[in-house]
Amino acid sequence: MTIKVFGHKSPDTDSTGSPIIWAWYLTEVRGTPAEAKLLGEPNTEAAFVLEKWGFDKPQIISTVTAEDDVVIVDTNNPAELPDAINDANVIQIIDHHKLTGGLETNGPIDITIKPLACTATIMYNLMGDNAAKMPENIKGAMLSCILSDTLEFRSPTTTDQDKDLAEKLAADLGVDLTAYATEMFAAKSDVSAFSDAELIRMDSKEYAVGDTKFRVSVLETTAPEIPLGRKDSLIASMADVAKEDGVDEVLLFVVDILKEESTLLIPSDLVKSVAEKSFGATVTGDSVVLPGIMSRKKQIIPNLKV
Repeated sequence: MTIKVFGHKSPDTDSTGSPIIWAWYLTEVRGTPAEAKLLGEPNTEAAFVLEKWGFDKPQIISTVTAEDDVVIVDTNNPAELPDAINDANVIQIIDHHKLTGGLETNGPIDITIKPLACTATIMYNLMGDNAAKMPENIKGAMLSCILSDTLEFRSPTTTDQDKDLAEKLAADLGVDLTAYATEMFAAKSDVSAFSDAELIRMDSKEYAVGDTKFRVSVLETTAPEIPLGRKDSLIASMADVAKEDGVDEVLLFVVDILKEESTLLIPSDLVKSVAEKSFGATVTGDSVVLPGIMSRKKQIIPNLKV
């Protein structure tokens, strides 16, 4: 049976590239047939990476069954996975997020969760000497995942392992790191074709603080004026998205990669209170700038208070 390898819903570059990397490793090195899958349309940066390195877009799936052997990467949160995930035969998890809980398996499995910036870095370590067998396009996918998740080493989640590996891969590929990262971020910033609801959900995770449920959305961009130019319509759409998704509120952070700051949109008194209690911000309008806040995983979600 062919193993299905996939990451979280609303796939970014890491949740698009890492399944491809690990499916290659399982198939070509371990001799266990595997295929990368997606749980939604990849974002614009991930789509750029697929085209850049000559990959076909993996099949998008919405569910799994008891007949499926599954490897989960870049998440361990059931809310970010198919509703029937506990019916499948999950055989491995590779992740770099906090342990959420709620996944059930048929038996003992192989779990690797490391405090690194990128799932692909963990995969490189797991491959050991076999990493030398990676073809150029797999190396390109791995480099792309690291640059995306570290925001070209600007993110506070970046470790020396992530940076050293990215520099090694770039040297192997003959790629200029800064020039390539600039291309990737330009692709990520091109959001003109997306509706407000699509933008809000594009890179988002569900997270609860006590009894309050949030959709925590991040738009990482080198052109923040583009999404912020749609601020009024985005704010108007946030309540509808929250209602449709069964959460109490949307928290939408527009991350300025170059200035290394976020702008949080303020659609309600609840979000105003969250901004003030969580980040010590003073809110006077429908948005607030949060200097230095760039990482949802390390700076946003761990600090959320209601």
